[in-house]
Amino acid sequence: MSQKTSLKNLDINNIGAWPQNAKVGFCVVLAIFILALSYFLFVRGKTQTLESLEQEEVRLRQDFEKEQAKAANLEPLKQQLAQMEQVLQQMLRQLPSKTEMPDLIIDISQTALSSGLTNELFQPQPETLKEFYAEKPIQLRMVGNYHQFGAFVSGVASLPRVVILTMHDISLQPKEGKGGVNRGALELSGTVKTYRYLDETEVAEQEAAAAEVSKAARKKNAPASGGAP
Repeated sequence: MSQKTSLKNLDINNIGAWPQNAKVGFCVVLAIFILALSYFLFVRGKTQTLESLEQEEVRLRQDFEKEQAKAANLEPLKQQLAQMEQVLQQMLRQLPSKTEMPDLIIDISQTALSSGLTNELFQPQPETLKEFYAEKPIQLRMVGNYHQFGAFVSGVASLPRVVILTMHDISLQPKEGKGGVNRGALELSGTVKTYRYLDETEVAEQEAAAAEVSKAARKKNAPASGGAP
């Protein structure tokens, strides 16, 4: 009798009557089926979870090492920041104060005159307060030659106080006279800004104003509570 015929003759309802080889083979197949089913039902999901947790562990370890490195450098960074703030305050103190600003504007105007320039317009504008300094715009129109403008810049740089002048919308062109272009004469027009530091009272007022603006913005953006929908 062939093996194929023997398998057909096996009664699935009477496994105990099977030959020994058939019983062993059936047990092996059944064991493989149970192991495979157990793997797909229980082990496979746990394996994927384990791999995910291992990846998460690697990520958390890297984050921890980065934060640990930051924490190790935190104190030196704080000291460096304090030094930078101290240097900044020293540099700001070299700028003119509020009480010195009027005299400084006069000094700038006088420096232009002593350099040979003609001040056709020299009109200071209201200053604008920033976070820790104030800027003072000056509308001007000056006439002179290259050497006189050079002497003016050199004179401003040699003033006792540190003077910062920034130019905005500046135009430099030949000066036209009654008979046409005045040879050698140049006209400088536009706006320059000079700066001064804020005193402690002004800084406190700026901080209070910024806090009020921030508070108003938070209140405006806060969701409304209560009331019927």
